[in-house]
Amino acid sequence: MKYFTLIVLFTLFSCGNKEAVLLPKANTTIVKNVVDLSPIYIFFRTKDKDTLAEVNRKNSIISTNWILNVDKRLPLRLTIPEIMKLQQKKREEKAHKNEKAENYYSYADTIGKNLAFIPFTNVYYKLEKPKSGVVVFFTKNNEILVNDIMVKQEELQAYLNKAPNNKSIQYIFCFDKNLNFGSYIQDKIFINSLKLPSSEFNIKHEEFIF
Repeated sequence: MKYFTLIVLFTLFSCGNKEAVLLPKANTTIVKNVVDLSPIYIFFRTKDKDTLAEVNRKNSIISTNWILNVDKRLPLRLTIPEIMKLQQKKREEKAHKNEKAENYYSYADTIGKNLAFIPFTNVYYKLEKPKSGVVVFFTKNNEILVNDIMVKQEELQAYLNKAPNNKSIQYIFCFDKNLNFGSYIQDKIFINSLKLPSSEFNIKHEEFIF
């Protein structure tokens, strides 16, 4: 149990100082082991009445797998712009680029009692509303809206199954900008469990934050 506590409270030792990132939690593991990695931390900070996201990536190496350890308390409106900057830097790197290197978010599996990871290498974030498609929107209140119709999480798969199965439909996953990062990771894990059409046309690799 002591080991698991260290996972949940991810600690970075730097220059004699101890800083903690409260990791998101979930009840399943998507990816358990990642090797050849560089850790990147996004800390929860407060200044007066403002919440800030502070990035520490000084130990990151472009050619490795990047593990983003993001504090679960931070809202997406603060974390996603910083993550987009990190993605852009890695995607634009030419000299030391490694096509096999992935990007992962870390979280704590509360059932397996282990550190776990979920990949997001191919996700392109958009800070705007989508203009078309079947919009699946995760609100800050842990509700799900499908084209503005509220659907319970346990009923979403059946609801989507009723949609016409043709190439003209695209599923667009969107998230409230005020959703905290911990809930966002849980939503992404839930999305990973959905059985959706395998066509690349049907599922966009874009996520919209607004």
